[in-house]
Amino acid sequence: MSAGERAIELTRAAAEAAADKLGQNLLAFDVSEQLVITDVFLLCSAANPRQVRAVQDAVEEKLLTLDAKPVRREGEREGRWVLLDFSDLVVHIQHSDERAYYALERLWSDCPLVDLATAG
Repeated sequence: MSAGERAIELTRAAAEAAADKLGQNLLAFDVSEQLVITDVFLLCSAANPRQVRAVQDAVEEKLLTLDAKPVRREGEREGRWVLLDFSDLVVHIQHSDERAYYALERLWSDCPLVDLATAG
């Protein structure tokens, strides 16, 4: 089973919002066959803690227009790695250093990528 339409819609909207705030290296993995807790992981890098927070705010604002609120947030105080859990979608906004160190894309590389073509 692959990610649902709602998860794809939220992923593309979140990616577009992140790109608007200069989020970099956007990648989305369909993890629905690996995990039961979510359908998609969206990864995004930002150059500094202020930009991490700006991307976080933009993603939350955009998804709120689609009636999606995060059920959980983590890491927002430090601004180095923010996790936003929207149930069907989990957004990881990482400072570039954390992104390079933790290399989440390597961990999920066996999962199919979600097409973000409609995102900036």
